[in-house]
Amino acid sequence: MTDNVLIHVRFNNDGTVQEISERPSALTPQQWFTKLSEKAGNAFQALTGGRGVFRLSADEINALKSAVLQ
Repeated sequence: MTDNVLIHVRFNNDGTVQEISERPSALTPQQWFTKLSEKAGNAFQALTGGRGVFRLSADEINALKSAVLQ
């Protein structure tokens, strides 16, 4: 079984994304969050304090990043 990688998300008070890990430089934090939500929304877990995480395999993250670069 492949270990999951956590992509950490921090939200502003208005719900927009302030910062997100593993983000391709071609995308803003909000764009990367939207892309992840569209493709892997079931892997997202909301946390307290305006935070959340996506739990994805390294292969899934690499595939999503590759799709963004095309």
